[in-house]
Amino acid sequence: MRKSISGLMSVVQGSLGLDPFEGNPYVFCIRKRNSLKILEWDGDGFWPYFKRLKKDHFKWPQLGDESIMTLNETELAVLLGGVSVHFLGSYP
Repeated sequence: MRKSISGLMSVVQGSLGLDPFEGNPYVFCIRKRNSLKILEWDGDGFWPYFKRLKKDHFKWPQLGDESIMTLNETELAVLLGGVSVHFLGSYP
C-alpha cells in the first residue's frame, strides 16, 4: 500500500496493460487482505480511495486465480461490504 497515484497508474498501464484514463476504478489489495486501494479517473483527475478493515479481511481471489477480475457496480459494493465475489465476478 505504499504506491502513490503514479505508482498505481504504472501498475495499471504496465503490469495489467490497461488504460487508467478510461474511468474504470482499479482495486488493489494487499496480501493480508485487510486493506485495499481504489484508483479512479473522473475525467479531470485521479481519486485514490483507501479502506482498511479493523477486523476480518476482504474476500479476494486466492493466489493462483486470475490476476484481473471484472466487476460491475453492485459486485464492487458487495466486495467493499466484505462478501465474497468469487461467483459474482467474471474474468476477462
